[in-house]
Amino acid sequence: MTSSNTPGLSRFNALEEAAATAALHEACASSAWGSKLLAQRPFAAVDALLVASDAAMAELTAEDLAEAMAGHPPIGRPKPGDPTSAREQRGMAGASEELKAELLELNLAYQEKFGHVFLICATGATAEFMLGQIKVRIDNDAEQEREIVRTELGKINRIRLNRLVEEGE
Repeated sequence: MTSSNTPGLSRFNALEEAAATAALHEACASSAWGSKLLAQRPFAAVDALLVASDAAMAELTAEDLAEAMAGHPPIGRPKPGDPTSAREQRGMAGASEELKAELLELNLAYQEKFGHVFLICATGATAEFMLGQIKVRIDNDAEQEREIVRTELGKINRIRLNRLVEEGE
């Protein structure tokens, strides 16, 4: 990770507001998170963008988190035609049908309990790891799980923001 300005960051800083809003929405579906980042442009360094993202994530309400989670497909079912979703869930590619079925069953139970998809930073994670995590997290209470989701969303946002400012370099 670089702490200096990059061509991709300069490009992001120079985007018209509507284009920057759309780019941020691709990273995170929370409009509150995106608005907080937009208000702080231009960023002098990638690290400053990531710190701003973390701070905005920490301030999201339960409703803001729900909006952010609505932009994520269930684990094991990436959005068709969405390269970001497919890339992030690559760890599911080699999973057995049995593991996929168990994960789907637990996804449904999790969604029934918490009212939203099971959210985990899937980048680099194996299907077995994600299955283990859902088995542990399904026993959490709603408040515990909301804070874990906040942390996982923060990780996802950092990965997506890094990709955003690296594109076109």
